[in-house]
Amino acid sequence: MESPTDAGWMVTWGLLGTGAAMAAAGLYWAMCVAGSAEQKGKRAVDLGGGSLSRGEVAGNYREYAAFFDKPQQIAAKDKVPKLVDTFYNLVTDIYEWGWGQSFHFSPAVPGVGHREETQLHEKYVADLLELGPGQRVLDAGCGVGGPMRTIAAHSGSNVVGITINDYQVARARSHNSKAGLSKLCEVICGDFLHMPFGDDSFDAAYSIEATCHAPQLRDVYAEIYRVLKPGKLYVSYEWVTTCKYQAQDPEHVKIIHEIEHGNALPGLRSYKQVVEIAKEVGFEVLEDRDLALPPAHPWWTRLKMGRLAYYRNHVVIALLSFLGIAPQGVFEVHEMLFKTAMYLTRGGETGIFSPMHLLVCRKPLDGGDAATAATAAVASS
Repeated sequence: MESPTDAGWMVTWGLLGTGAAMAAAGLYWAMCVAGSAEQKGKRAVDLGGGSLSRGEVAGNYREYAAFFDKPQQIAAKDKVPKLVDTFYNLVTDIYEWGWGQSFHFSPAVPGVGHREETQLHEKYVADLLELGPGQRVLDAGCGVGGPMRTIAAHSGSNVVGITINDYQVARARSHNSKAGLSKLCEVICGDFLHMPFGDDSFDAAYSIEATCHAPQLRDVYAEIYRVLKPGKLYVSYEWVTTCKYQAQDPEHVKIIHEIEHGNALPGLRSYKQVVEIAKEVGFEVLEDRDLALPPAHPWWTRLKMGRLAYYRNHVVIALLSFLGIAPQGVFEVHEMLFKTAMYLTRGGETGIFSPMHLLVCRKPLDGGDAATAATAAVASS
């Protein structure tokens, strides 16, 4: 017959065993089951460094972080494309796992989930461009192709995306195939400052939170202008500082610097500058407004609501790094992104930063001097 003490120990061990089993099950779910915020395209155990080998991740992260400690390097515009390529090697897996396949923000919509909010923001681009079947559309800075798949499925148009990162090309093609959209979505590896497309070869063009990576915005706008057919439209969601930003305010300066650091940005432009530059290369600016302003609901709500998930993910990545499953350096990259999320939130709360300043531009039917200006802008880069 068991003594009360023996029975008590059995209960204790039983509870401990149950707790351990639940913890193990939770860890298994976090690492092996939970995937992309849109669909399970990336698992925690698969996190890596893009095209980098396991042994290169930590060193590349240190080089990336050091870049922003030396202003003279940021001023050297020829170094920026490699910086952006390195950044997306470091963050693409984490973005897919923790955020989704569309690497951008969108206004919060009451009663609508994050995936639906994202797709509404993307479909709006297609509607502004008045896209339809048979049209050839450029996605300048396509990432892993989340927006292009939404826009192609919504409009029936043929979307050609360009990204500087070859790992993203492979991811995008894989996702396109799984979604049954390979016939409508094409992805190439290249620099949107020097695109391998002929003049006047696209019926429409868009960029979603991508041209902010250009060392000179004029250069990428001029390239988009060059490949767009006369009379056709270009739509962009731009990262900008707003009218509330004060360069004399130390907090404002700190917020913007940290946003730049955590997103491989050579320098944010103001909302006025993006309009001026679009006009300089020859575009007619048909619409210019900040989609983050009321009555839009805060785009940073998802960042604030996701803080618990960030902490959970950070613990998971720490464990994976400790066990040698995740490459050394992934933990530091995630830590940087977590810190950046807080500054992005602060940028939204103060109203000094917007990731969705809308530009709707048209290439004139008769480019004239504008075409010459665009060519000159590219030649001067």
